[in-house]
Amino acid sequence: MSVAVVLGTQWGDEGKGKLVDVLSAKADICARVAGGNNAGHTLIVPIGPERVQTKLVFHLLPCGLANPAVTGILGPGVVVHVPSFFDEFDKLREKGLDCSGRLFISDRAHLVFDFHQIVDGLKEVELGQSSIGTTKKGIGPAYSAKASRSGLRVHHLFDPAFADKFCKIVEGRYKRYGYFEYDTEGEIERYKGLAERLRPFVVDTVVYIHEALASGKHILIEGANAMMLDIDYGTYPYVTSSSTTIGGVITGLGIPPRRIGKVIGVMKAYTTRVGSGPFPTEQLNNIGDRLQEIGNEIGATTGRRRRCGWLDLVVMKHSIRINGYDTLNLTKLDVLDDFDEIKVGVKYFVNGKELLGIPADLEALKGVEVSYVTFPGWKRSIAAVSSYGDLPENCKEYVSGIEEYLKVPIEWIGTGPGRANMIKKE
Repeated sequence: MSVAVVLGTQWGDEGKGKLVDVLSAKADICARVAGGNNAGHTLIVPIGPERVQTKLVFHLLPCGLANPAVTGILGPGVVVHVPSFFDEFDKLREKGLDCSGRLFISDRAHLVFDFHQIVDGLKEVELGQSSIGTTKKGIGPAYSAKASRSGLRVHHLFDPAFADKFCKIVEGRYKRYGYFEYDTEGEIERYKGLAERLRPFVVDTVVYIHEALASGKHILIEGANAMMLDIDYGTYPYVTSSSTTIGGVITGLGIPPRRIGKVIGVMKAYTTRVGSGPFPTEQLNNIGDRLQEIGNEIGATTGRRRRCGWLDLVVMKHSIRINGYDTLNLTKLDVLDDFDEIKVGVKYFVNGKELLGIPADLEALKGVEVSYVTFPGWKRSIAAVSSYGDLPENCKEYVSGIEEYLKVPIEWIGTGPGRANMIKKE
């Protein structure tokens, strides 16, 4: 299929990077279409002639770059903090992964500056106890500037009037938030050097992608964040600032819907989320602690511990309605190996009445009563299992129970952190 899409189905951190890494072995291009360096994918892959197993952490760059034959693209919908771009680029090279000559940025992508990051923190302070729990990477303020038509894009770095435009924007932030310590002139000088280093990476990605499609290239789109963090369909305002859905793929890369061949949703075998906001199946008890510890639920970007709970299939149905997944990738199933029983949330009730979807009103969502179905645990390690038929019967019952409820087939099953720990379910 000319274009395949991998999207997060829950609140992020589902393990999208691992599936992207597996699928990119057959891709020519791997593209990011939204978000910025607030995302995070951790891969363990063989690097170099000796195939040394190496941990690679991606934030802004497409993690499909872990495959040396893949070209990475940051589309117009991405927001780019240039210093972080090069920091990540250089760190990957130090680990033995050189992305030179196979990584490109859209000239239409908006820029994140350090003052956006400062403003991000100031906005969180303003909100106080109602803070969103952002990564403070400046992503929200950059998208706000984009929406208010006061942002700067990559092509502006090469504009002779860049310094004047930059100064006006910073002055506007002072008027809004009061004076904060910021070396405007120093930042302008720094970006003169960064612009020259960035120049070889900048292309018209609309032309680039459509020429690739015309020549029969295979494109893999790597979703960032996830469905429940979508600016429109997530738990607003405890969301990210971009469209994390299939709609964001179309606008964030500039491709028509008919070119998309397959959409794969990545779902964790339980549920986690980072930051504030309602979480109906959260387990603030020993169960949540065990999921957190066994699953090593610590954010790759923030270092924050993730909140944990049982799998929520009401969230998944909401996600399926909007993104229309063709298949699913169930990840981190091995984390449940030692549980005596495993619960799955299947219905929400308010005052005894079942809700048919996710309520927009977060107060209503906070007050839902979750109805659970209980599955027996399998009580043995599945880390070494390489085929679906060899999984314990109770494990297969858990997988088939999810499929039956969601009416979407599970195509991939993750049983550990490495490339080899992925079962292809026929």
